[in-house]
Amino acid sequence: MNNSVKVLLAASCLALTPVALAAETLTIATVNNSDMIRMQRLSKTFEAQHPDIQLKWVVLEENVLRQRLTTDIATQGGQFDVLTIGMYEAALWGDKGWLEPMTELPADYALDDVFPSVREGLSANGTLYALPFYAEASITYYRTDLFEQAGLDMPERPTWTQIREFAGKLHKPEQEQYGICLRGKAGWGENMALITTVANAHGARWFDEQWQPEFDGKEWRDALNFYVDTMKQYGPPGASSNGFNENLALFNSGKCAIWVDASVAGSFVTDTTQSKIADSVGFTFAPTQVTDKGSSWLYSWALAIPTSSKAKDAAKRFSAWATSAQYGALVAEQDGVANVPPGTRASTYSDAYMAAAPFAKVTLESLKAADPASPSAKPVPYVGIQLVTIPEFQAIGTQVGKQFTAALTGHMTVDQALAAAQQSTAREMKRAGYPK
Repeated sequence: MNNSVKVLLAASCLALTPVALAAETLTIATVNNSDMIRMQRLSKTFEAQHPDIQLKWVVLEENVLRQRLTTDIATQGGQFDVLTIGMYEAALWGDKGWLEPMTELPADYALDDVFPSVREGLSANGTLYALPFYAEASITYYRTDLFEQAGLDMPERPTWTQIREFAGKLHKPEQEQYGICLRGKAGWGENMALITTVANAHGARWFDEQWQPEFDGKEWRDALNFYVDTMKQYGPPGASSNGFNENLALFNSGKCAIWVDASVAGSFVTDTTQSKIADSVGFTFAPTQVTDKGSSWLYSWALAIPTSSKAKDAAKRFSAWATSAQYGALVAEQDGVANVPPGTRASTYSDAYMAAAPFAKVTLESLKAADPASPSAKPVPYVGIQLVTIPEFQAIGTQVGKQFTAALTGHMTVDQALAAAQQSTAREMKRAGYPK
């Protein structure tokens, strides 16, 4: 048999043999929060249902994730197919045309089931650019056993002054019991998220109606002095390194009497497998002060698809699956109903969920009351409670976060930190051409 016949026979055999198509690989960038780690674990179900799609995970700490994603999306780098982003990025990046519109979703996705405020927060010009994985407000967690022992009663709607008084009475550092745990790690989405709500409650705002920063005003001075003094007196050592995950670990190990942070932690602090004080946690609203406007934030971690992705259809299938009511049902079946990702769907708040999740009522009422368009007692030119939805905010907020962390560690006085924040923010806003 000559060589040419051999080649023809070999080719015909190949043509008759079914060739297994290579699975499409989706690269998913997400944050190292417990809900997302659970999503990664449960995604084996998705892969079993979709053998043509393989998932590759990149799990990063919050500040690092934001930095990586911002660089990739701005340069159209195309490293990722699914991005875990928040309301800030969804609105801005969607408006710039950097994200795929979340249209033509599966019929059973039930977009109307998603709370309107969450949908609006993830949209630009009426177009949805990200699907919410969970949504959160900020609420107050406290140790009911310690309050009872000390003869203290937590009001339903405490002020920051009351929180500080309670923290002082429950602060026993010699027993590794600290009066209060609050975020101290620098970052626009870390310490500044918390500090901005403290400032809002004191009547402060980031900018006046002409886009001039207001860090030189009495409200910001009152708020930052309160935060720094309270943390220095009644906070844990090394608080400047603590973000959401670090404070969650401290609270679950019994070292914080009070913790004000994201409502999404409710299912973790009541989980006996990870919380030593699961049976002794109380939940109430985020503290107010001179006003309740902007005292509790509104945020969502959501899944978005960059226009640079080469696997958009598969990315949309995964994003819809991970944010669906069916995914919630899978979580309930595997890990218990209290662990269903909260804050996004009306159907989540069933009688069974409300009974299983003692934090659900406060979370739901806080989410409904949050108004990003009116975050301060005074009028503002921006949208956002714990952030300002302008492209410049990411850099500005991170810089101010570093200055406020310096005040917490004693490297600057509060007045020096505020003066530095005023100067750096005014300079960046002028450079960006505000007022526009």
